[in-house]
Amino acid sequence: MECRSDRRLFRVKLIMGMLASTRKDLKRAHALVQEHLGALDLQSDIIAFDYTDYYNGEMGDTIIRQFVSFESLIDPGDLWEMKVRTNRLENAEKVGTSRVMNLDPGYLTQCNVVLATTKEAGHRVYIANGIYGQPILYYKNNGFVPFEFTYADYADEKNRAFFDDVRDLYRKQLKDHHDARHGLDGEHEHA
Repeated sequence: MECRSDRRLFRVKLIMGMLASTRKDLKRAHALVQEHLGALDLQSDIIAFDYTDYYNGEMGDTIIRQFVSFESLIDPGDLWEMKVRTNRLENAEKVGTSRVMNLDPGYLTQCNVVLATTKEAGHRVYIANGIYGQPILYYKNNGFVPFEFTYADYADEKNRAFFDDVRDLYRKQLKDHHDARHGLDGEHEHA
């Protein structure tokens, strides 16, 4: 199946791209997002963030990257609120005027991955309260693929494989939710 969603029950998988100056800062970021947004269910490997030097002036030149997903499904209309919360968390953890973590929430559906951002651009759609949604990956031929404007770390094949795994988990969650709503417990054969 390529891409389809049941609009009556449309919930999405909250995901996040995390950057941190150190492993200690990443551990702190994990604690903060779980306290404020909920429990994690999948985590990518921690990798060096050497795709760009955009953040080096603020966060140093040994930045690390990790992607995570959250157990709970959310309403996609709440993405702006998640971005406002993570901006507050980033600001509260600053050392002087520099961030030690960058928390980019987004969501995953069966069709795409969308990130929240405060920066306007031609390929971004306004959501609410100064927050835009940016499609970053779309699902095609059994895997997520990048757009021409997708950030290099999200476009990386190894990192896209993580989002394929999150999509598999999300599809299972949707099936389990459907089965629970219809009194199916998976133990009975259907004729």
